[in-house]
Amino acid sequence: MVAVGGSIGTGLLLGSGAAMEVAGPAAILSFLIAAFANWTVAMALGELACAHPAAGSFGVYGDLYLNSFFGFIARAGYWIGLALAIGAEMVAAATYMSAWFPGARSYLWIIVFSALLLVINLRSVGSYGRVEFWLSMIKLATIIVFIVIGAALLLGGRVAPQYDAQGGFFPKGLWSPLVAMTFAVYSFGGVEMVAVTTGESRSSKETPRAVWLTFLILTFVYVGAIIILLGVMPWNHAGVTESPFVTTFRTVRIPHASGVMNFVVLTAALSGANATLYVASRMLFSLARSGWASARLGRLNPEGSPQYAVLLSSFGILFALALVLWAPENAFRYIVGAAFTGMILSWLVSLAAHISFRNRRTPQELAALPLRSPLGKWGSIVGFILVTTALIQTWLYPRMNLWSGLACFAVLVMSYFVARINRPT
Repeated sequence: MVAVGGSIGTGLLLGSGAAMEVAGPAAILSFLIAAFANWTVAMALGELACAHPAAGSFGVYGDLYLNSFFGFIARAGYWIGLALAIGAEMVAAATYMSAWFPGARSYLWIIVFSALLLVINLRSVGSYGRVEFWLSMIKLATIIVFIVIGAALLLGGRVAPQYDAQGGFFPKGLWSPLVAMTFAVYSFGGVEMVAVTTGESRSSKETPRAVWLTFLILTFVYVGAIIILLGVMPWNHAGVTESPFVTTFRTVRIPHASGVMNFVVLTAALSGANATLYVASRMLFSLARSGWASARLGRLNPEGSPQYAVLLSSFGILFALALVLWAPENAFRYIVGAAFTGMILSWLVSLAAHISFRNRRTPQELAALPLRSPLGKWGSIVGFILVTTALIQTWLYPRMNLWSGLACFAVLVMSYFVARINRPT
């Protein structure tokens, strides 16, 4: 539920609107390609997590099967991406609240929700787990109901399918699904949280089941939801000023449904932020415990929470506040583009580490694993190519993402060399 909770959030509930705006009905293809890329990552991480269950996950795998540079880049880059993603969830939550309180300033909602988020994460992991479980269940159940209702409306003839009603299936051109890949792949970000949380799992035997369930749930929810959204709602009504799920219910005029859905997408944003802050703090904790960050960040409070890591990992909230004050119309797009680079580095390192892992292990050792990837080494190779393509595309559209991505990578490289000099031997 941590992985599901971390994934089903702003990426789907608001980012899908951006994907629809960019590609029209062809955004369905973007989500199908992203689902396949996600499968390659899930299977690679599943095998590696079964072989090495540890806090830090792909950072550990980068250390073991590549080198310390890639291990550091995976951890630190992912941490930056997660911290910025928390800010994206806060921007989304403020956007949803504006439907009920249009006169209230966005930054006030960000401050209120951020305070609540910190209180939860500074308590014990059990407290966090209970809150996240119920928040995840609410949004998962609601989206499944949304898919069922939407399918009934389409199949029953109550709504005319919109797949080619507004300029055809490719209204933005044949290459538009590639442009929308950023939002589709970003939506699937979260499957890697299964590997991150294996260090606190009760049993490594639970990992295969968790990996498969996470992948299957996310694929059904994401692909099913985008198909229903584009079937029921004209794609040119989509955007990021309101969740397309809310817009869809308003389009079909189901009484009070849009208000209920707005509440659900709000809880989804808070749930996504909650799960993301949890994983970000554990990633920073892992860096500290392995000597790549200040030792203070590796300390636990009496309730077992890495309090300093939690506080530092919330810096994305400040980034969100700055954006809603100075670039409110593009705040969500800019913060997603910045977070995407950090997140995608962890996928690339995981896939590369899995290729090396497969080359080093004997068939007998692989057969003994509780989870084996049906795609083998070649699945990770294809996944690496797809994810790299998505990253390059993200940097080219809009061009601002190129500069923020290169700046992020430059900071990571410099941080690595500084941390290596100061790292205890």
